[in-house]
Amino acid sequence: MNRRAPATVKEGSVPVTSLSAFGGPPWRGHVVDPGQKGTSVGFAALITWFAGVLAGLYMLTVWLIENDVTGQHSAPSQLRVPVIFGHLTLAITGLGVWVAYLVLDRDTLAWVSVGMLTAIILLGLTMFARWLPVYREPALPAAPAVLTGPGWPAGTALPAEEMPPPAGQFYTAPAESHFPVAVIAAHGLLAGVTLVLVVLTTLGVGGS
Repeated sequence: MNRRAPATVKEGSVPVTSLSAFGGPPWRGHVVDPGQKGTSVGFAALITWFAGVLAGLYMLTVWLIENDVTGQHSAPSQLRVPVIFGHLTLAITGLGVWVAYLVLDRDTLAWVSVGMLTAIILLGLTMFARWLPVYREPALPAAPAVLTGPGWPAGTALPAEEMPPPAGQFYTAPAESHFPVAVIAAHGLLAGVTLVLVVLTTLGVGGS
């Protein structure tokens, strides 16, 4: 009895269907396109990265609105300006590098994205550590005011707890105290998920 040798599948060829040597059901040979590795996970990382940037931009907007650079109406911010804008710049630049990786499929771009994302998260943890004491501590009373007018000698000052509270100024707090806790939690969660997805994509896990 003559037996046919199964057809071979060359790398880069289209899927091939052939009868088995014993007349069994056909088998399929399929070569996975290397350019498709981690595609679905990569686009998921793109979505979570973009969402994390949006959450960060929202908190930056709150910080810019509430921050009093003069320090007359609120306590000075505990967040350092270079850290804030370094964190933002790396996040946006890294997002662009990740998009370039998804388009060009260059492994170097993927590893650069991993490194940048790691630096982004480290800067974020630094700001989180400085935000925690602000969140835990109660609001501080405003500085003592000098009282003037009939019945008060010139230059009389009362402690904050004894003086009449000026409207809207009795308590002071840094600008970052106005960050919604839910937004901070979502921002951190998105960053962690994005890092996991980026690493999985770079390693070629979860291809489409």
